[in-house]
Amino acid sequence: MVMGRVRNWWSHSKTVALIWFFSIALFYSLFQMALQHSTSSSSSPSDSAISNTERRSALYDKMERDLDEHGAAFLKHGETSQSLSLSDLFTLKDGSVTPVLKAAHPPVRANVLYMSTEYSVPISKAVKQVFDPYFDKAIWFQNSSLYHFSLFHASHHISPVPATEVEIEVEAAAVRAVAEGLCPLEIVLDRVVLTSTGVLLGCWQVISGTDPISIRAKLRTALPRAPEKQLYDAAILHTSFARLLGHPKASIMDPRDTSNQLKLFHNLVTQLNNKIRGFKATVSELWYVEEYDVLALALNGRMKPRRFQLGCSIT
Repeated sequence: MVMGRVRNWWSHSKTVALIWFFSIALFYSLFQMALQHSTSSSSSPSDSAISNTERRSALYDKMERDLDEHGAAFLKHGETSQSLSLSDLFTLKDGSVTPVLKAAHPPVRANVLYMSTEYSVPISKAVKQVFDPYFDKAIWFQNSSLYHFSLFHASHHISPVPATEVEIEVEAAAVRAVAEGLCPLEIVLDRVVLTSTGVLLGCWQVISGTDPISIRAKLRTALPRAPEKQLYDAAILHTSFARLLGHPKASIMDPRDTSNQLKLFHNLVTQLNNKIRGFKATVSELWYVEEYDVLALALNGRMKPRRFQLGCSIT
């Protein structure tokens, strides 16, 4: 009788153990399937592209409202790019604009996508055609040979990260490795906006290629010493076309008539959008730039660019 009880207990225990084993195995399999499905769904290129496009559109909508919400601060010589004032960047004397080149200590180390002159020159021509007649010398046009999209800084003037020559070479090599895994970007000009700080910006969307959000994430991994706080939203893809530095020509409009000046600014932006909105370009170079002057890329200052082709390698 005792042996019978033992056999029954052993049989029952074995059955319970098998049930538990198969239950755990089934749960683990279902969990893995759900995890894989979730991962593949969240990394779906089409879903990601839609999300990033919408994120950029919302950002550009906000930038477009900036002039109306804050007024033309640049007419009062207020703050402009990267917490700098217009007087930090330019002098305006006798109708002539001169950039103020200030040495960056340590040099800024910027990673930017470069736009070929094949695309930048016609854009620059259109910008000048629309704005030049109204502003004479009170405007700074971005050098068309240096049109670029700021992505990520290994060091910037707000949070400087000093580096030795050896460390700089290591960073450049890491950026080159990132570039080899990126696909060229086919982009389209979504709109042109004028900010309250007087910066005329081209705001772009990505048709195909590696999205700026992914590029910035890869650069963050490749450059672990970089400032935690970067200068731009991770989704943005923008180019500076020009900077307004003062009032329109007095012969065109009374400098005290701020209301009509705002209307003029909107009208000029609309004219430019009518000319170049929808313009398409291909971007195939990532630059690692040492800027020896503050905002050297924007002000034609001293710099040392290292140019890397986007290789689209499979990693």
